[in-house]
Amino acid sequence: MRTHRTLAVALATATAASLTGGLLALSAGPAAAATPAKYADDFDGDGYRDYASGWGGEVTVTYGTATGPGPKTVRFTQDSPGIPGTAGDSGGYADTFGNQLANADLNRDGYADLAVADRSEKSGTTAGAGAVTILWGARSGLGTKATRIPARSKLAFGAALASGDFNGDGKPDLAVTDVTGTLYVYRGGFSTSGTTGSVTSMEVSPSGGEVLEPVAIVAGRVTKDKATDLYVLGQGYKNGRMTQAAWFVQGGSTIKRGKYTTYNASQVDFNATGVIADFDKNGYGDLAVSDTPYTKGAGSVVVLRGGASGPATSYRLSQSTTGVATAATRDDRFGFSLSAGDTNRDGYPDLAVGVPEEESGSVANAGGVHVLRGGGKGLTGTGSQWFTRATAGVPGSATQDEMFGLFVRLRDLDRDGDADLLMSSDLYRKSVLLRASATGITTGGASETDLDPNFPQ
Repeated sequence: MRTHRTLAVALATATAASLTGGLLALSAGPAAAATPAKYADDFDGDGYRDYASGWGGEVTVTYGTATGPGPKTVRFTQDSPGIPGTAGDSGGYADTFGNQLANADLNRDGYADLAVADRSEKSGTTAGAGAVTILWGARSGLGTKATRIPARSKLAFGAALASGDFNGDGKPDLAVTDVTGTLYVYRGGFSTSGTTGSVTSMEVSPSGGEVLEPVAIVAGRVTKDKATDLYVLGQGYKNGRMTQAAWFVQGGSTIKRGKYTTYNASQVDFNATGVIADFDKNGYGDLAVSDTPYTKGAGSVVVLRGGASGPATSYRLSQSTTGVATAATRDDRFGFSLSAGDTNRDGYPDLAVGVPEEESGSVANAGGVHVLRGGGKGLTGTGSQWFTRATAGVPGSATQDEMFGLFVRLRDLDRDGDADLLMSSDLYRKSVLLRASATGITTGGASETDLDPNFPQ
């Protein structure tokens, strides 16, 4: 069984799969490497990127090779040896171990580590208190040791999670939220015993004038300093109504509370997602964030341009944007999944946009993926590409309610300098891999794979 969620599950309750495999008591091998890992997701320190995905109680790790994802795959649950906590539902809360992941070499030993959030975890008698567990990397990969970081809240701690060097000191940090909207930044200095560096906590508005219930943290370089910045995405409240909002937090030696942007003032998306990339190459990172309720569920993507102090101007892309192949119709969910990468080697990041409920001809909810090109003016519909199961060269055929494009990821899987497109639909179908070239994504050599696209950006 694979680790995907259907759209219905994504909008409601996840169902955990019962899988074997676990945290094996493997030898750690030779002494730890002397320098931090080159890649934030190289869990076994072999110089190749690895792929961790999770949902509904399990985490699956596929190890990379010189030619891309390899055959070695390991799955973990909280029933696996050495992982703290209890697998399965708890106190009426569905198991969310793995719903939020972040990777970095947190103890700087040459092996990347994986932070796994579980907002549903029980703490003592408190159901849904939440927890964040670090699976430590080693020569044998993940599986030798796991510890929890000290929780600063018992209100769905781990509701959102991200990694980055938020204070610019060269050490990776962790950003965690709880359900109240409090953001906790754990500074580097992580150890396998469970200790961390100092912790900074802040709310979007200490006075209570703005309230944010977070669903995701998006980390990346927005300003031009060396520190990682972040956006907290979630549901806010304005004049008694729920809204969608993005709260900017600027990294630096002192982490600063930044601009709060409401980008949908009348509807909410409990599965909002986003990615930071410099789409116009002006030196500032831009946030592309989903707004799937837009225009009766047709969906859109809002881009907050980066500036010297965070978000500046903004623009919106949808299936009504000139050059985008398909038409905007009710409940298409344009923007449900997003990923950024340079697909045509022009130096500008492009954006993959999943549209899981788009029709393919007369086939309802067949789904598909747009690739929008970055350029000097940012993202546009000019030169964009559109892929479905009905596209010539793509394996399979359009199927009702498949919701192809539920997950997308742009990543240079074959290490040739351009970002390939990995996309998938529901729990039971394989992903489709399309390779990139100097002209963009191609269908030549298209293949299916068990690799899930929902690994961290």
